[in-house]
Amino acid sequence: MQPLQGIRVLDLSSVIFGPLASQVLADYGAEVIKVEPPEGDSTRHTGPGLEPGMAAMFMGANRSKKSLVLDLKQAAAQQALQTLVDSADVFMHSMRPQKLATLSIDPDTLRQRHPRLVYASLLGFLPGPYSGRPAYDDVIQGMSGLADLMERQTGEARYLPTIAADKTCGHVAAHAILAALMQRERTGEGALVEIPMFEAMVGFNLVEHFYGQHFVPPLSGAGYPRVLVPWRRPYRTTNGYVAMMPYTTTHWQRFFAEVGRPDLAADPRFADIAQRTRHIAELLELASGFVQQHSTAHWIATCERLEIPAAPVGRLDDLPQDPHLLATGFFESVQDPAMGEVRFPGVPVRFNGQRPPVALPPRLGEHTRSLLLATGLSTNQIAAMLGSGAAVTSSFSNDSDVSRS
Repeated sequence: MQPLQGIRVLDLSSVIFGPLASQVLADYGAEVIKVEPPEGDSTRHTGPGLEPGMAAMFMGANRSKKSLVLDLKQAAAQQALQTLVDSADVFMHSMRPQKLATLSIDPDTLRQRHPRLVYASLLGFLPGPYSGRPAYDDVIQGMSGLADLMERQTGEARYLPTIAADKTCGHVAAHAILAALMQRERTGEGALVEIPMFEAMVGFNLVEHFYGQHFVPPLSGAGYPRVLVPWRRPYRTTNGYVAMMPYTTTHWQRFFAEVGRPDLAADPRFADIAQRTRHIAELLELASGFVQQHSTAHWIATCERLEIPAAPVGRLDDLPQDPHLLATGFFESVQDPAMGEVRFPGVPVRFNGQRPPVALPPRLGEHTRSLLLATGLSTNQIAAMLGSGAAVTSSFSNDSDVSRS
């Protein structure tokens, strides 16, 4: 039995922010119903794929879910959604407030009707001067300080080469929803949970980078010096790179002794962590000069002997063959009748020694018919909805439940 077994989530969000949040809930055992428009989530068509609507980006954030297609412009679809809310524990969306009211799925309406409902609004910004602005990953990276951090380190304002805002905020949303469910268990009442990307990413970035601004008046500007200097990067060796991190005073004493410069360990600039932080650029530049004189294998062996944290630099294409990930069974394969073997990064956590299994993401409308039947609609009513386009079902599917294998 998975931790969230018996919890039903209706997810009307799209792209990555919301879908990643609901995928975490699905990984933990919740029944996640992905409510999509007739054209489906845009990520269904982003990246390579073996069949239309099942592209790589969609595969990465929608495993172990069900897909229900409703055209919410039609009254019959709106009524079907209301009926589904009757059985939901969590309702998630990333729509603008004006649209919610026209569909009668605004928080006041649904929470009054369903006091135990956890209603999660996935927003760009909390109500305020920025309300209603478009919020995409690049925009939020820029606004929240990530591009500034890159400029401080590299001299050029850049985005991280990962959708850091979408993914970070997806995890923030998942744990906020879990907290609201826990509160409901204690009080019997649901909650309105607002998860804004901008505020979430500012908080994420300022964990270390608020720095001297914690104090009034500030003791320094924002920015943690150790991680901002250009020399903070994998060390180049004679044949590649090594991710090596002498950190404590003992680490640096051992490192400088190993390279034949024990005097540097006594240098006032490097004698303790406070001074090393102030002179981190000089320290890392010095270390780089020593490291580049030997091979990666030399430094891995040396650091193991000296008990200094170090590892080879992993390549994305090589991670599925990483010996540790293979030994822990991190990557999972799912057999599909049409696509054959499909691989996924697994759930990173274990419960009682077991990693929750994953299942294939749903085809567009794969579960439309079975979910509508479960609401009490007759086969004739469902046929009428399918005929009018108020609902859409997959031509591939037999509308069976998601199977966890």
